[in-house]
Amino acid sequence: MHALAFAPDDASAMPLLPVAPDGLDAALQALPPEQGAWARALGFKGNAGEVAVLPGEGGRIARALIGRGSPEARARTRFALGQGASKLPEGTWRLEGSLDEREAREAALGWLLETYRFTRYRDGNGPKARLVAPEGVEAERLEILARAEALTRDLINTPAADMGPAELEAAARGVAERFGAQIGVVTGDDLLDANFPMIHAVGRAAAPHRAPRLIDMTWGGEGPRLTLVGKGVCFDTGGLDIKPSASMLTMKKDMGGAANVLGLAQAIMGLGLPLRLRVLIPAVENAIGSDAFRPGDILRSRKGLTVEINNTDAEGRLVLADALALAAEGDAGLTVSFATLTGAARVAVGPDLAPFFTDDEGLAAALARGGRDWADPVWRLPFHQPYESMIEPGIADLDNAPAGGMAGAITAALFLRRFAPPRYCHFDIFAWSASHAPGRPKGGLMQGARALLAALPEALDS
Repeated sequence: MHALAFAPDDASAMPLLPVAPDGLDAALQALPPEQGAWARALGFKGNAGEVAVLPGEGGRIARALIGRGSPEARARTRFALGQGASKLPEGTWRLEGSLDEREAREAALGWLLETYRFTRYRDGNGPKARLVAPEGVEAERLEILARAEALTRDLINTPAADMGPAELEAAARGVAERFGAQIGVVTGDDLLDANFPMIHAVGRAAAPHRAPRLIDMTWGGEGPRLTLVGKGVCFDTGGLDIKPSASMLTMKKDMGGAANVLGLAQAIMGLGLPLRLRVLIPAVENAIGSDAFRPGDILRSRKGLTVEINNTDAEGRLVLADALALAAEGDAGLTVSFATLTGAARVAVGPDLAPFFTDDEGLAAALARGGRDWADPVWRLPFHQPYESMIEPGIADLDNAPAGGMAGAITAALFLRRFAPPRYCHFDIFAWSASHAPGRPKGGLMQGARALLAALPEALDS
């Protein structure tokens, strides 16, 4: 369990002064002369994340400087000040100087996220520099968000041998138990009796102990309704349309949508938000076997729509469709799906942005604001209706993988909308950091969740 907590405020906390390049001379002149000279001797320039530790009497640390970077650098580097967690010596630190509310919050959250380490398979000590929560930030909220992201990262980083459908179910049960949520699971051939045919079809070729399942968790007795749906493909071989080996290397992260949903659910429950929450996770392994579904098969969905399979590697939308159809059978309220769904989304916006689709203009605006305010960049893509014909093959109601390679993220989103409740938003996320970045070590990543959390008060009131 990750601590991810701020240090208690006490007199021993060492001052940490953020300095921008254009304020460098003034900042150094305000220091005792020997400390200013020391900073200059170190070559400190105030670049983003740059650190200079300054000596005091008796060999003790007097304070440290940390670079804010230029406005251009701050626009390019999230969580720059959070790098102090891994660059400063062990001890307790307190930010000084004048940071606006957003920058102080980003620095504090980035510091917590910078301390995350995935240690399931090797010992590893994280940074030992701790931060006193800056004045004016919601310390408890930031700690809850950091722990939610740690859960998400842990789930994604765990390889498929130890994170199959059963283990994902166990993780969901653990979250439910901690917060008193109700949970039910339909597994294996019972999915057919319960009318989840596409979840069953995608997962039926897996070994019996990795059988497909639908996880259904509920929490909260009053307030507006929020339904979260997460793609839980615990490993994706591509099925009979097998992926090349290079494309399979990161497929342990294909349950990143489910991991993001569980992390977000943990945050919502931890914050005690006044809403009625439902979490639906279709958990499967898209395996290759004698019982695998095939290209050319036509599957009947829970909603009754038929789907022609033109690529078994477009399986995520199939399992999500049955879960979304279940949500649409009742009062789902606002429904949001998270999925590592298409490579086309990465081509469109790259790995750092979380693209989302919604017809709700108010929700779209609130998500954009939430992304900016909480260092969680998102970008709206359209449910472009003229492309509906691209997912209509003629032989069946829908095509799971339209030919041509154009607009793949949009056509996947349009496919899902055919099954979803009326008020619907879909995130097509990458859920992965390919290399180390401030606050985001290489590996699993939460994307879009903080933006949605910030948007909820406005979104659920409308």
